[in-house]
Parts: sequence; C-alpha cells; structure tokens
Amino acid sequence: MQFIQEWDKTFPRSDKVDHQKVAFENRYGITLAADLYLPKARGNQKLAALAVSGPFGAVKEQSSGLYAQTMAEHGYVTLAFDPSYTGESGGEPRKTASPDINTEDFSAAVDYLGRHAAVDRNRIGIVGICGFAGMALNAAAADKRIRAVATTSMYDMSRVMARGYYDGFTAEQRAQMLEKLSQQRWADAEGEAPALAGGLPETLDGVDDPVTRMYFDYYKTPRGFHERSVNSTTGWAVTSPLSFMNMPLLTYIAEISPRPILLIAGDNAHSRYFSEDAHEAAADPKELMIIKDANHVDLYDRMDKIPFTRISEFFNEHLK
Repeated sequence: MQFIQEWDKTFPRSDKVDHQKVAFENRYGITLAADLYLPKARGNQKLAALAVSGPFGAVKEQSSGLYAQTMAEHGYVTLAFDPSYTGESGGEPRKTASPDINTEDFSAAVDYLGRHAAVDRNRIGIVGICGFAGMALNAAAADKRIRAVATTSMYDMSRVMARGYYDGFTAEQRAQMLEKLSQQRWADAEGEAPALAGGLPETLDGVDDPVTRMYFDYYKTPRGFHERSVNSTTGWAVTSPLSFMNMPLLTYIAEISPRPILLIAGDNAHSRYFSEDAHEAAADPKELMIIKDANHVDLYDRMDKIPFTRISEFFNEHLK
C-alpha cells in the first residue's frame, strides 16, 4: 500500500512520541492502514497498548489519531487505524460500513499490537469514539484478549439505524426505510458503484438543526476537515444501514465483565443516552463519566474537555 508519508493530521505533531505508518490484515483479508505512536521515553520494558478508532465516518488523521498520540504521551503504545473500506485502508466497495467487519477491525488491531516487540500482549485495551464505540464494546465482548475498553461520545449505530434517534421510528417508518434500501440495491447492482448518501451540506445556509450544525463545525471546517473522511466529503454508501438494522451490537455487553468499561459522554450531548443505557446494561466493573459543558463533538478534539488524565488512570489501573 502507498501511504501518505507527510504529516497530514488535523492536530499538531507531538515531539514526545515516535510515529510511523503501518499496515496489517484483518480476518477477512482486508489490509488496514494505521498510525503507530510510541513514547520516546520508553526504555526497554514492554508497554501496555491501546487500539483506537472512530468517530463513525472519520479517519485516523482526525480524532482517533489525536487520542492515540495523546495516550502515547501518557506512556502507551497506541494504534489509530482506518476502518475497512475507508481512509487509507483497503476493501471494496469504498465508503461502506459493517457491524461485523468493523468489530473485527478492532481485533485485527489487537493482533498487530500483540505481536509488536514493544508491547506486552497481556496488557492491551481499546478506545472507541462515537459510532466506533459500539464496535469497540462489541469487540471486547467477544475478544477476551482485550483487557479494558473506554468509549467517548458513544453511538450504538445498530440501534440508531434500526430505531432512529431516541428510538423514535414507528414500525411503519422502519418498514419504509427497509423498502427504500432494498430497492436501492437494484440501482447499485445495475450501476458502476454503490450510490453515496451525500454527507453534510456544503454550507449552513438555512440549516437550523443543531446536530447538523455541530457536525458541520467539526467535519466541514479547518477544525476537523480531512479529504479522506467520509463525513467531510461524500457520506457513506446509501445502503450501509442494511447490515446494522437487524444486528444489535450490544447484545452481549454484559459479557465484557469482569473486564472494566469506562463510558464518557458530554452532559449536553444529544447522544448521551447511548452511554447511559450501555452503562445500565453492562455488568461491573463499569464507570460512567459525564463531562460538564460538553457536547458530542467536543469530545472529538477539545483538549480542555477530553479527560485524558482519567482515561490514562483507567488503563493504568486495569492494564497491569
């Protein structure tokens, strides 16, 4: 794979960590591209490691890379990866999401980290942001090598696609959506490539919805725009919801126990209820941390809002 080698992140490069582009395959044979961050002051002792991904529709040059670099400054070996079918990772057709394959992407990252010379494979955790928080919890439930999991601004993508925000879809609305997506398959099969949803608007003229405006402020402005990000550009394949609508991601969240979960959400986040409900469904040990005066997107990149010290303490306690 031909990687972009120059620094093209949405955040400044740290002089406290070493960085390199790496690649590895998941169980489906898809090559994933990732940024590996290692503390410069690491000595010869093997370190705890973290795999990071999200938000849903973002790339490793955005929020997940910021998390990975910052956690490397805290002493962890970290890996921020592009999920299958997105960014610099492989997989065709492009800009497609899958609850199964994207869950597998986390386990493939654990495969990579556990074979790295600087990593203690018995001390690996994962961090999921936004929609990839749900995939991270799903991965931790199945993959017992994952010793601890933290999420921020969590979305359960299977729930929101199947039921709408706040579970607002009626049975008729769900049936109508499935009918529309099913018909779209004919168009995709007869075309050259799957149709794309179109993504966020190019301007906020006439847009009153606060959630759209919030996402625009990150993905469509210099704050977080990246040319390889699905959310910054064309949006996902129209039919992406199909694979999520019948496959609940958090069915086995209680089976993460006795390994710990840290769920972090903003008090003003429209998505806060996903973290609260996941916390209720999970078994101990678990922790729900609500960040004052923070919305959903604040926990993507606002260094004064993201509780990196607590995240580091959490993994330091549980990745012994």
